[in-house]
Amino acid sequence: MEQHRSAARKPKAPSSKGTLTRRTLFYFWVATRKHLGLFLGLLASTIGFVGLLTYGNPYVMSLIVDRVSAGPVAADEVFPVFGPYIVALVLINAVGQACSKLQDLTAWKLQIAANYDLATMAFDALSNQSMSFHSSRFGGTLVSETSKFMNAYTLLMNTITFPFLPVICSVAFTCTLLLPVVPVYVAVLMVLLVVYASVSYLMYKRILHLNEKAAAAQNRLSGELSDAVTNILAVKTCGREDHERALFDAANRDVVARDSKRMMSSIARGIITACITVVIMSVVTVFIAGGNAWFGISAGTLVMMFTYTYTLTNQFNFINTGLQRLNQVFGDASGMTAVLDEPRLVADVPGALPLKVERGQIDFQDIGFSYADGGVATVVFDDLDLHIPAGQRVGLVGASGAGKTTLTKLLLRLADIQQGRILVDGQSVADVTQQSLRRNIAYVPQEAMLFHRSIAENIAYGKPDATRDEIREAARLANADGFIEDLPQGFDTLVGERGIKLSGGQRQRVAIARAILADAPILVLDEATSALDSESEAAVQDALRTLMRGRTSIVVAHRLSTVASLDRIIVLRDGVVVEDGTHEELLAREGEYAALWGRQTGAFLE
Repeated sequence: MEQHRSAARKPKAPSSKGTLTRRTLFYFWVATRKHLGLFLGLLASTIGFVGLLTYGNPYVMSLIVDRVSAGPVAADEVFPVFGPYIVALVLINAVGQACSKLQDLTAWKLQIAANYDLATMAFDALSNQSMSFHSSRFGGTLVSETSKFMNAYTLLMNTITFPFLPVICSVAFTCTLLLPVVPVYVAVLMVLLVVYASVSYLMYKRILHLNEKAAAAQNRLSGELSDAVTNILAVKTCGREDHERALFDAANRDVVARDSKRMMSSIARGIITACITVVIMSVVTVFIAGGNAWFGISAGTLVMMFTYTYTLTNQFNFINTGLQRLNQVFGDASGMTAVLDEPRLVADVPGALPLKVERGQIDFQDIGFSYADGGVATVVFDDLDLHIPAGQRVGLVGASGAGKTTLTKLLLRLADIQQGRILVDGQSVADVTQQSLRRNIAYVPQEAMLFHRSIAENIAYGKPDATRDEIREAARLANADGFIEDLPQGFDTLVGERGIKLSGGQRQRVAIARAILADAPILVLDEATSALDSESEAAVQDALRTLMRGRTSIVVAHRLSTVASLDRIIVLRDGVVVEDGTHEELLAREGEYAALWGRQTGAFLE
């Protein structure tokens, strides 16, 4: 039997914190290199801004001090003597300010452009993941992780711009300008700064995992809130507000505890590095005091030494803040980074072609499928074979857990089989693009899936270019036009999140109207009329019979009246076909279907 090939395409997901950090940087670089000109402009403008305003000004001022120290200058000689220095200061400040504004411009443009790419990257990863992926995660947590991922990039760029790039510039300019004049001083200063940077980095590594845990706690808090709000009706009708508040409070307290631990570690790091800063300033004070007497250093150079060292130590003080930001960056981004690295359980094969459906024949050949929950594999199908001729209307019935809905999801490739093949008109669904497959199958699930958009937009979701008349006709066929016209804004009425403003039956009829309008050659109805009252069900059944005419149709149902008039009924038990035939044939056999039919009362038969 042919094994499904998707497993060979799965990348290995990261497992260590260090790997997550590297992968975060990789994704950020992917977004940055698309706008490399802006990034290089940001670096150049930052270097120019720091070099000119922070180091150019003190350097020229040291020259002025040395000239003043050399002897008095007559009033009429001020401009001839100091004119070049004045011009130099004006140019330095003008160009430095221009670099400052260019830095602002490139930083903003880069962050806006890169955040667009990162948002698209996250959306593509989430929208192309399997239903198994989404069923085990909070939607609110994924939204929170996406937002934090984008904000982390902005914070990283701000941290590079200040303080890390200015610190590197400060070290480079200090060495360049002071090393030829006072090499001993520069050597001592560099040793102390290396000690400072090493201590900061070691403590940063110790705190990194605390930031990741704090970010994870924040995501859990968002998930608890999202879960409670999404299911607020169940919370209220069961009187469980106190219970949900307790769950939220526990998650909230975990956030406080982890944030507090992170805060104390950061403060301890700050105290240690502050002590090193005091040592550095003590050394510079000694050199300033005895520099002229011991080494013959001029007054201007002493001023330059103090200014550069003071600036440098201040910049290094901000390293603590920068490292704390980096902790936050990688902690906040870790959740979405793990999602981006998550193996895609269902993916198109390289060079996948679009599905072309001419007849609509479906074949399940030697299907083997199991799913893992909590690390335990549960077998659903083992060597299942099923042939559905083109245009045939087939009902799937059986007890809950028999595999009815799972079979339709495998057809739609919402999950991938482990063995065998599923063919549509002889084309393996594993070899065609997922979008083309699903656009050829109109699917109506048991729970209607509506967007917080207008009713017209929801009906036209499978056919975005549909006219208003086509939308109205689909609603009429689904017996939905009556209640829609009674709404204040009619077809322009917003339905609320997940269609909460509509009743269950109304939502289902909108979903059926969407399937009618999609006009796909294959139709899958998974308990599509379960939320309808008897009168609406009868009307919608007529619409569905019209819709199914000439189409290959698979109807999953518990109410056997839904499938009694179909061409063929298949009874599943534990993933195995136990009966196959028409309604009359199965009743005559007095087997499992007949027993199910006998237990249901009030059913009608066309």
